[in-house]
Amino acid sequence: MGKYICCTGFLKSTWDQVCIAFWQRYPNPYSNHVLTEDIIFREVTPSNCLISRRLLTKTSRAPRWMERYLPKHMASSAYIIEDSIIDPQKRTMTTLTWNISHARLMSVEERCQYQINPEKGSWTEIKREAWISSSLYGLSRAIQEFGLARFKNSVTKTMKGFEYVLARMQGETPSRTLAETATERARETALAAKEKAKDLASHAQKKQYV
Repeated sequence: MGKYICCTGFLKSTWDQVCIAFWQRYPNPYSNHVLTEDIIFREVTPSNCLISRRLLTKTSRAPRWMERYLPKHMASSAYIIEDSIIDPQKRTMTTLTWNISHARLMSVEERCQYQINPEKGSWTEIKREAWISSSLYGLSRAIQEFGLARFKNSVTKTMKGFEYVLARMQGETPSRTLAETATERARETALAAKEKAKDLASHAQKKQYV
């Protein structure tokens, strides 16, 4: 028996804005793991629904104990199929994603529905469901727990990425470029200073023995 999770989130932007941002999500500072995206199918139905299928390539670093069960060339990447349907009359967007690589080791299926929030019409409500399973005998429970933890972390990044793209679309300064970028620069400066200190210490030590 696999793992199931259901959660609801909100974006403080209109449904139309979120639908536009959906196609502009990559790249963003929270999606460095997404390497490529390719549209492999798209059509407009007689009822004016837009149906699309995309192939995504993502980095997918497995924990060390799991790497032994993956081919060496596949241990750090994964292929994801993403189907979506936008219904402009019902004002809904539904997406279904699932992995086509490593599926025997761990299968993750996610369904999201984006709709206008009934209480705040200028917000978008996202209902997210996911099913995580593994058919690897003896390790399925541990793999499912790992997949569940990774999925929860992925949801947080996805929402932050959406907020970043929406802010950029609306001409605002994304929060990433303020606090988090400053933190990253400070970290880089600290690391550079640490390396310089190591170098100076190394030279000082050598001089003592010359």
